[in-house]
Amino acid sequence: MRDIVDGLAGWRAAGVAFAVATVARTWQSAPRQPGAAMAVSAHGDVVGSISGGCVEGAVYELCRTAIQTGAAHTQTFGVSDDDALDVGLTCGGTIQVLVQPSVAMTEFDQVLAAIRDGRPVATASVENAQLVIWPDRVAGSLGAPDLDDAAARQATGMLALGVTGTIHLGRQGQQRGDEVAVFVQSYVPPPRMIIFGAIDFAAAMARIGKFLGYHVTVCDARPVFATRARFPDVDDLVVRWPHAYLESTTVDDRTVLCVLTHDPKFDVPLLQVALATPARYIGAMGSRRAHDDRMRRLREAGVPESALARLCSPIGLDLGARTPEETAVAIAAEITAQTWGGSGRPLSDLATPIHHT
Repeated sequence: MRDIVDGLAGWRAAGVAFAVATVARTWQSAPRQPGAAMAVSAHGDVVGSISGGCVEGAVYELCRTAIQTGAAHTQTFGVSDDDALDVGLTCGGTIQVLVQPSVAMTEFDQVLAAIRDGRPVATASVENAQLVIWPDRVAGSLGAPDLDDAAARQATGMLALGVTGTIHLGRQGQQRGDEVAVFVQSYVPPPRMIIFGAIDFAAAMARIGKFLGYHVTVCDARPVFATRARFPDVDDLVVRWPHAYLESTTVDDRTVLCVLTHDPKFDVPLLQVALATPARYIGAMGSRRAHDDRMRRLREAGVPESALARLCSPIGLDLGARTPEETAVAIAAEITAQTWGGSGRPLSDLATPIHHT
């Protein structure tokens, strides 16, 4: 729902009722993953998408009904449904959609504020009831105290991991029960993309990083290049030696590191630090000659082969890119492929699932 927060906040400020449809579960080749959201206002305006166009028409009507009745509803759409041709779900998958009117959402303004501010929060929903789970408190109810406690415990763990999905519990919270399906949606701060080297390629990479939903930082030791005039849209602009900054900042297993400095005096000490972090992706720009020299220097510095194997260098997929913008696309494609286990090959050459899990 992160991508529709601004639209929802605007409707709330204007006092406009709305309903939110969220993908709760998927099977097979579903077009969007659990957590994808679409909202419809009482005026008929739409923000977001849950299926890339497949079932939006039917979900639009479900949202309009939810606004009128004030009641939530769960609907499953699959290619084998009698109305599949009318709905348009022809991808071969199945999705379960939870539609909730704004009047049925617990502490929704606070939830929106937390999402916008990058503070962790989770919601645990059944059709007409909802819990909100913060790191330090819980609000709302699913209808039974024991069920609330059990759902809150599991949702707290899922929030810590940034996991969204459906859990099954007994009506009184029994862990081995399956009478109640609770959809837990975790909202955690966006993953970080840290770009080293304030060059034109970094400016293009920062733009595509923001487009992909990252919290983008650009770091360079040279204040004449690391300026807001050159990088107006980044979240953080740091003037500091790259390796010193990386040692001092938080890097987790969702963090992406793009080393675009291609200068040994920056690259080698920076990559020594980077390869010791749990970062999900570490890429370094440079020619093949620069890559060979960099690997030699890193080995001489004592970096083990197991760590060097994590380095994507030269950075990016082979797209024939030349411009900074094309190069940013190539890098973003490699990051996406590594995140989801994609091969980077044309889909027309493959018979594997289009959507990786």
